[in-house]
Amino acid sequence: MRVSDAIVGRQSVRAFCPDKPVADTVIDGLLEIAGRAPSGSNIQPWQVYVVRGEHKARITEACSKRYLAGDEGSPEYFYYPQSWREPYIGRRRQTGFGLYGLLGIDRHDTPAVQAYRVLNYQFFGAPVALFFTIDRDMEQGSWVDYGMFLQSLMLAAREQGLETCAQAAFCPYYDTVMPLLGAPSEQMLVCGMSVGYADPEAVINDYRTPRLAVDAFRTRLG
Repeated sequence: MRVSDAIVGRQSVRAFCPDKPVADTVIDGLLEIAGRAPSGSNIQPWQVYVVRGEHKARITEACSKRYLAGDEGSPEYFYYPQSWREPYIGRRRQTGFGLYGLLGIDRHDTPAVQAYRVLNYQFFGAPVALFFTIDRDMEQGSWVDYGMFLQSLMLAAREQGLETCAQAAFCPYYDTVMPLLGAPSEQMLVCGMSVGYADPEAVINDYRTPRLAVDAFRTRLG
């Protein structure tokens, strides 16, 4: 697969084939490739937990219970702006309305919205869950580096016929997830990720988010 095809075809898959396993050797191969991502002074600030089976089930149970109980949690860092404004709020709404519209969910139908959103904590049926952590004393530059690591991993997965969904949804429940991972206190949760084979029959996997034209974000000088 060409790099450009891997990038353009990548999407956040939200329905996986739970009965199609992904071998540890495959995951390790993907992580080895992603580990070639650049990082300032080559400090490679990433730590990865590969979670399956009962360990994954315990995380699903605990986070789903909190979500369905109305517990919004409290993340250690803010992924989104604390004060939304245009054009960003408009883009967010366009994505959400398009997703729920495809599924036939009225965004005011709280039970239906909850029934869909709780699938986050079930890893959308993926057989493998990854959790990414970073040492607390790392600075913003290392978080930028981490993004390149995650992107490299997601693109390498596509080459193997796999798909992914990066998930910040677990971050508000870091105080549940991190102990279940056995992660040390000096680490903080960056995000989770579902990995597996996309379900070709799932309507949700037909959803594609729009992207800005280059003219909308490019400035030429000289």
